[in-house]
Amino acid sequence: MATQTATTGQLANAQAIVIAEALYTMEHNAPYKNLVTQFTLGSGEKQLTVPKVGQMTAAALVDGTDMTSSAAIGMATTDLTTAEVGLKVILTDKLVRQEKPEMFRVVGRQMGDAMSRKIDTDIIALFDGLSNAYGASAAKLNFRSFAACASILRTLKAPRPYACVLHPYVIYWLMRDVAKVGSYPIPNGFSEELLRDFWAITLDGIGVFDDGNISSGAGSKGAMFSKDAFAFIQSKTPNVEQERDASLRATEVVMVSDYGAFELDDTYGVEMQYTAAVPSTTST
Repeated sequence: MATQTATTGQLANAQAIVIAEALYTMEHNAPYKNLVTQFTLGSGEKQLTVPKVGQMTAAALVDGTDMTSSAAIGMATTDLTTAEVGLKVILTDKLVRQEKPEMFRVVGRQMGDAMSRKIDTDIIALFDGLSNAYGASAAKLNFRSFAACASILRTLKAPRPYACVLHPYVIYWLMRDVAKVGSYPIPNGFSEELLRDFWAITLDGIGVFDDGNISSGAGSKGAMFSKDAFAFIQSKTPNVEQERDASLRATEVVMVSDYGAFELDDTYGVEMQYTAAVPSTTST
C-alpha cells in the first residue's frame, strides 16, 4: 500500500505555483532583452557567429571604358557564446504546511525578479562600451540634447527601430523640458505587452524606456540604440526544477538559464550620460 504524507500534495502544488510565478515574472520584468536582437543556440551548438558586411560604393562610368576596380564585401564577424546563471531557494516541509499559496507566489516573484535583474544589468553593462558617448556628468537631459543624439544615430546609418533607455530621474528632466507624459503609443517593432510598464514617452519617433537598474547619480549612463546594436543569445531558457532533501525535510527549487549579452555593432548606438540625482518634489 502506498503511503501518503501530509505534505506530498501541498509540496507539489507549492512548486507549481513558484515555477509559474517565477517564469511569468521573469518574462515581464526583463524588458530590455526585447529591445535588442535575439538569437538562440540550437542543440549541440557551442557558439553563433554573426556576420556584418560593410558598405560598397558605386562610381560613375564612361561609355566604352572597362571598369578597373572591384568592390569588397568588407565582412566582419562577432562570436556569440553563452554562460549559465542561476539561483536556488529551499522550501522546508514546515513552511509548506503552514503558509498560504500567496507565500509561494512571493517566492516565485523573487526568483523571477532576480533572474530578470541579472539579464537586465548584463545588457546595461554594454552601454558603457559604446565608442560614441555624449552628455556630461551633472548635465540635465533636455530635448535639444536628445534630438542631437538622435541625429548622430541617424548619421551613423543605424537601422531602425531605435530605443532610448535611461534612468527614471534622467527622464524626469527630459519630460520637464518637453512637457509630455506617456500618451503616445510605443513605436512599431517592439512588444507592447512586455514593454508597456517600462515605456515613458515617444520623442522624434524614438521610444524612451525607464530602467531603475541603471546606476543613479550625477553621471548616470543610459543609451540610444538600434535594435541591431546589441544581441541577446540564449541556449537554455529559464528552467525551474525541484529536488527533495529528505534529511533536511525540505525541497530545493533551482532556476537556471544559459545566455549571453553582446555588442553587435559599435556604430549603431550612442551612450548618454546625464544626471540622475533625486529630483525635488517641493520646489517649482
